[in-house]
Amino acid sequence: MDQPATEKTTNGITNGDGHENPLIAFMPSGRRGRFPVGTPILQAARSLGVDIDSVCGGRGICGRCQVVVSEGEFAKLGVTSKSDHLSDFSAVEQRYGDKRGLKPGRRLSCSAHVLGDLVIDVPSDSQVHKQVVRKRAEMRTIELDPIITLHYVEVAEPDMHDPTGDLQRLEKALKEQWKLENLDCDIRAIQGLQQALRKGEWKVTVAVHLGKQITAVWPGFNDKVYGLAVDVGSTTIAGHLCDLATGDVVASSGLMNPQIRFGEDLMSRVSYVMMNPGGEVEMTKAVRDALNDMVQAVAKEAGCSIESILECTFVGNPIMHHLLLGINPVELGGAPFALATDGPVQIWATEIDLKIHPNARIYVLPCIAGHVGADTAGVILSESPHESDEMTLIVDVGTNAEIVLGNKHRLLAASSPTGPAFEGAQISCGQRAAPGAIERVRIDRATLEPRFKVIGCDLWSDHPDFKAKTEGLGVTGVCGSGIIECLAEMYLSGIITQDGVVDGAMAAKSPRVQQDGRTFTYLLHDGEPQLKITQNDVRAIQLAKAALYAGARLLMDHLGIDKLDRITLAGAFGSHIDVKYAMVLGMIPDCDLAKVTSAGNAAGTGARIALLNRASRDEIVRVVKQVEKIETAVEPKFQEHFVGAMAIPHKTAPYPHLAKAVNLPAPKAAAPMDEGDGGRRRRRRG
Repeated sequence: MDQPATEKTTNGITNGDGHENPLIAFMPSGRRGRFPVGTPILQAARSLGVDIDSVCGGRGICGRCQVVVSEGEFAKLGVTSKSDHLSDFSAVEQRYGDKRGLKPGRRLSCSAHVLGDLVIDVPSDSQVHKQVVRKRAEMRTIELDPIITLHYVEVAEPDMHDPTGDLQRLEKALKEQWKLENLDCDIRAIQGLQQALRKGEWKVTVAVHLGKQITAVWPGFNDKVYGLAVDVGSTTIAGHLCDLATGDVVASSGLMNPQIRFGEDLMSRVSYVMMNPGGEVEMTKAVRDALNDMVQAVAKEAGCSIESILECTFVGNPIMHHLLLGINPVELGGAPFALATDGPVQIWATEIDLKIHPNARIYVLPCIAGHVGADTAGVILSESPHESDEMTLIVDVGTNAEIVLGNKHRLLAASSPTGPAFEGAQISCGQRAAPGAIERVRIDRATLEPRFKVIGCDLWSDHPDFKAKTEGLGVTGVCGSGIIECLAEMYLSGIITQDGVVDGAMAAKSPRVQQDGRTFTYLLHDGEPQLKITQNDVRAIQLAKAALYAGARLLMDHLGIDKLDRITLAGAFGSHIDVKYAMVLGMIPDCDLAKVTSAGNAAGTGARIALLNRASRDEIVRVVKQVEKIETAVEPKFQEHFVGAMAIPHKTAPYPHLAKAVNLPAPKAAAPMDEGDGGRRRRRRG
């Protein structure tokens, strides 16, 4: 379903030798264009509106404009990217590296010049507008059933008359003082046992995992031990550090998944592995490095040491799941989409190179099927549709949408290839959620004048103080929730038709509707930069929302139902969509709007439940075995539903609940234009 990002052509189409100018694609924005050989990367980025920081004006002094070349063959882009497609390391870069240091593989974009096709990754620390990762920990009561318990004991000292080992005397103390017996203890815990006993003067705190195994011993009294729940998404990674004794979230952190530079969507990453032997190793290292950065960030925020983190739970889609665990994901790239394992995975943290307590454990929730992963298991654990009488549709909206439908009698699941359009990628003025991005839009029905809100400011753009309040932010682009609202408002205002055509006849009503070749655009922001919604943008969202609706409708067919009792939108993006506008566009079937809610990062909440409640792990293993997986790729009715869902909100499906809440426009068609008529409309002939 993915549509190629808009490609911009710069001055000069070919080099002197007749070959096309090199194509440069910037990640994670997805923006790309062709540039003459010798163009500085920073200059190319600025001409495309790519967010790269630079304070010194390209003099190689500040070092804020660092970038990384992503090497390999990127089939979706038609690019083979190599490090030698950049100019050699310059004297400026060498001087900066000698003085301040450059991480391996990094270049200063002001000093590196284009020599050939490139995929350039802009790290988060090189961006002016830092990513807003909106996967916050939802406020929710979780019943504590601790995975790890702490036990303070006083251990008898050794003497010449009793040859018993230190471990045996510790086990005896645990039995006598805590009624714990038959405990296991692996070599990692034994290795530091003697030092802890002597440093604590034979008084120590013991961590026991699942009531069965000694995992850590600290000298003296220690009442703090932590766990980390992580949602590894294809676009963003979110982690929540929890006090395992109280269940409190003591720190949270989010960051972009660095694998984006290998491909925005999941299949692009699988393709990268197929075409670049060893590519899975690169992606595994990238995500593990990011996780270690996250560990440092949450530990610093909580004021604890990384060694005090003893337990981690992970959720993620099947491809993220496999790459995290170092499993080649190529089998998930084609039918029958076989998983390496669909069961829960329990390993040591060291096995995925996670730098926390050396004896910490990792628990990865089970997957359901080839395209429905541990993140969906987390959503089910969080929202508990299997315990409800209501027929509930749960949609985890992301680059690849996961859909669950059912109740306590039966549960079905599917995935739908929505692509990254909902997250701002592949939209001409789209961007990730960051300060300055438009996130809310309203359009006056009479004048077609827009007003909007940007991330980082609570004022609407028509407020007299808006310009002053956003002076430091700027208006930089449109993020996913803003695109959804803008298109829905354009439909309700008559700017786009039910079939998704920008109606040029509306140009007579407002100069914001402007001709763009044989199509029309809507000018959302007439400033720097100018932000326009193009016909291609509308089509990209139509394709994404049609795939989402078709997946949901397919599950309803399998259950033999025509209406829903409840709809829950989950995921970082789903939690920020106004549910009314999601329904206006037809992303979801009709339902009582009072019963359409956002669950926030339900997958992450499921990871927290599995972190804090040991019984939940057995529960989710049992439930996922009962979930029926529907494979949309082989369902003949999927295409039929998809075609109908391209219309807004739908070509044929009724929306009675929505019609009660919103004044939906009557269907209309935009008249076609004659070529070469200067944009004049002509009447359609019978």
